Amino acid sequence: MKRVVVTGIGAITPIGNTLQTYWDGLKSGKSGANIISLIDATKFKTRFACEVKDFNPLDHFDRKESRKMDRFTQLAMVAVDEAMKDAGVDVEKLNLDKAGVIWGAGIGGLSTLEKDIEDFARGNGTPRFNPFMIPKMIPDIAAGYISIKYGFRGINYATVSACASSSHALINAADYIKLGKADIIIAGGSESTITHAGLGGFSSMKALSTRNEDYLTASRPFDADRDGFVLGEGAGALILEDYEHAKKRGARIYAEIAGSGMTADAYHITAPHPEGLGAANVMKLALEDAGLTTSDINYINVHGTSTPLGDVAETVAIKKVFGNDAYKLNISSTKSMTGHLLGAAGAIEALAVILALEENCIPPTINHFVDDPKIDEKLNLTFNQPQEREVNAAMTNTFGFGGHNTCVILKKM
Repeated sequence: MKRVVVTGIGAITPIGNTLQTYWDGLKSGKSGANIISLIDATKFKTRFACEVKDFNPLDHFDRKESRKMDRFTQLAMVAVDEAMKDAGVDVEKLNLDKAGVIWGAGIGGLSTLEKDIEDFARGNGTPRFNPFMIPKMIPDIAAGYISIKYGFRGINYATVSACASSSHALINAADYIKLGKADIIIAGGSESTITHAGLGGFSSMKALSTRNEDYLTASRPFDADRDGFVLGEGAGALILEDYEHAKKRGARIYAEIAGSGMTADAYHITAPHPEGLGAANVMKLALEDAGLTTSDINYINVHGTSTPLGDVAETVAIKKVFGNDAYKLNISSTKSMTGHLLGAAGAIEALAVILALEENCIPPTINHFVDDPKIDEKLNLTFNQPQEREVNAAMTNTFGFGGHNTCVILKKM
């Protein structure tokens, strides 16, 4: 089996529109929450979100090209552009038949679908939809655009598993490279669902925080007063390569994808298993796949969405898997700063793990005020301040509606 390494990374997030500003935001404990500007949210119980700020598509695409893309695709292209430049890939020297794209999106072009339906409802005379509605809306279209831009003719598709979508993209990409079916794959995910339908749908489920007067601290994983997640948007991109391929072209190597796991809760469409069974199983599988023990892991970037049930179930699962080693870990939820990027969450959180490995710095879980008696206070949840420590191997967990669970382990070379 071939080894898989990360040679390029890129991001556009609510706390920074480049990889470096994203990482700086994480280390400084920056909140990406603000009053929603993309839509009029005054009719909703939740009127804030973690938007990507100061993003003008015309800074990256010409007007004609921009109009053919939903915002989730625009964000994907920007993150991938940064990652490809970071990787120093000379496309002309690649075997393009073994160069692929696997891209995650939980929902896809929701704003496009919403706008066309609203336009249709308001229209007079012959009903007419935008001819670009379908290709702008479908979740796989970002993968298509990426492959067209770089001429990658190999594996190309989208993963759709709600909030686990981009983690599944990373795992699938790594597996194809291990099997020798690809030399290099652009993997990651993007999402942009801060729309009337997105906000309204999650709000009606009572999934979102309603702290409109205190939105900067609304995303508070593990806090006793947490009341739901904060909707976010953005994109994260990783260039994955066969280790020998990367070494041959003299690429910088950030980390190795050491192992992964995928499971299902088989329990409930939105609620986690209360004993964290699926989450525990996926971490065990990832450790086995990596050939590592619990004592080898220094950091877990948890799913940690700031929901009453989810945060408790994940800590239960960690204790079940790690035993006494759970108390030697640093654990943090970077969603406390970025909000929940849904299908893009796994990708941007994998980036946080990679940078933690590189800088031996654990980004914090911000907005902690009151301990939750249901969560073991002896766990090091890295509250409010980053922590310096040696990080040689780390995992990132991502779980999605439908009971989808993923775990990816990255380690230093």
